[in-house]
Amino acid sequence: LALNFFDQFISPSFLGIPLMALSMILPWALFPNPSTRWVNNRLMTLQNWAMAQFMRQLFLPINQEGHKWALLFTALMIYLATFNLLGLLPYTFTPTTQLSLNMGIAIPLWLGTVIIGLRNQPTISLGHLLPEGTPIPLIPILIIIETISLIIRPLALGVRLTANLTAGHLLIQLISTATMVLLPLMPLVGVMTATLLLLLTLLEIAVAMIQAYVFILLVSLYLQENI
Repeated sequence: LALNFFDQFISPSFLGIPLMALSMILPWALFPNPSTRWVNNRLMTLQNWAMAQFMRQLFLPINQEGHKWALLFTALMIYLATFNLLGLLPYTFTPTTQLSLNMGIAIPLWLGTVIIGLRNQPTISLGHLLPEGTPIPLIPILIIIETISLIIRPLALGVRLTANLTAGHLLIQLISTATMVLLPLMPLVGVMTATLLLLLTLLEIAVAMIQAYVFILLVSLYLQENI
């Protein structure tokens, strides 16, 4: 039974062919194509408004140099949020529960911000490794600590997204299994458990969107440090 709970996180395959790439490409078909008309349908209007609000909030503290990342961040935000939300549907696979995928997204973005900082302002970027006014005996230790904290940033990004989604999916499956068992035996307790399952599902919908936003927000903060 314990193994069955984790079967939902196994990468799907058909006739020995991995379907991971298909599950990553398919969500784009859910979004409407851009139109050349001035007045679009309601779905396009809502999508454009949401994207404009997201970009305004995200890039408010970032200077003009970082605004060229707006398209990448917005597309990645929609990409991750769509993955997370579709993964809450029955009989679906959530690619963002795979640490390899999340690390594959986090490491290039983090590395890009670090390279930009070292290229444009190397003194300031290296100065982050040593806070001002540090006592001389503590300088080697602090440089090592700050270097380690810098290196584990992409690991923290990937693990945070993976752990939150994995924990939510496991909790939903545990409570749904308990609901199916309790309903025939103790209907009142089963109804209470089903109500808890409904509330947890609503919470996970919010978590799915919040985690995608937090991922992009942290990358934008790393970018802000280096431009």
